[in-house]
Amino acid sequence: MSVIIKPLVTEKMNQITEKMSNRYGFVVDKKADKQQIKNAVEQLYNVKVVKVNTLIVPAKKRNRYTKSGLIAGSVSSYKKAIVTLAQGETIDFYSNI
Repeated sequence: MSVIIKPLVTEKMNQITEKMSNRYGFVVDKKADKQQIKNAVEQLYNVKVVKVNTLIVPAKKRNRYTKSGLIAGSVSSYKKAIVTLAQGETIDFYSNI
């Protein structure tokens, strides 16, 4: 089971990372706990994790107007983890591009 699904690279997360240079966001499995997330990040990126904060982003309803009428759908919920690294540690998400 893969705990980390993908890193969060959004404008809001980039602002948090610029403000506090040792915080990074990840989309994680809903069943994963903080200890599993900490171990997965430490193994994957070879860094020392100090703290993990998690939150579940709720599902949202979306409507779209098309030629055929109104189409209703939803965006599924997911679990987000904000990981605080030790002082001086960094993660480079763009090194593989």
